Amino acid sequence: MKSEKRKAYLFWILFTEAVGLLAGLLTRGAVEIYSSSIVKPPLSPPAVLFPIVWTLLYALMGVGAARIWLSPPSPGRSGSLRLYLLQLGFNFFWSIFFFHFRAFGFAFFWLAVLWLLILRMILSFWEQDRRAALLQLPYLLWVLFAAWLNLGVWKLN
Repeated sequence: MKSEKRKAYLFWILFTEAVGLLAGLLTRGAVEIYSSSIVKPPLSPPAVLFPIVWTLLYALMGVGAARIWLSPPSPGRSGSLRLYLLQLGFNFFWSIFFFHFRAFGFAFFWLAVLWLLILRMILSFWEQDRRAALLQLPYLLWVLFAAWLNLGVWKLN
């Protein structure tokens, strides 16, 4: 792999992981309180699973973004990257709304918008690089599962 490609992959993966890490750091105390005091719906995974899954998902997201970045310059590429950054911003703020503010209802609707943004991003990626789009499917499915959990927490608390 050429140095330029390696740098692009490294940048996008580290950038995406950094966004997730910052959200995690900002909500760490609230997550601990959540874990001990909130009624969780059936099929809620153990808390230790979430950082593992999100680290893998952020890596896949970053690889996909790098693939789009490395595709030929075009308005489609620019639009895809804007969608990527927009959904990443929505992703970042969801954890703050959910864990820090415990605004479970608002967070559920925010997550629904995030899911739609991810779907739109995948469709946009598909036009640029099909592998980049396919790399986002685990993320889309995990956010759907997170929405189900969010809805359960909202209804039970």
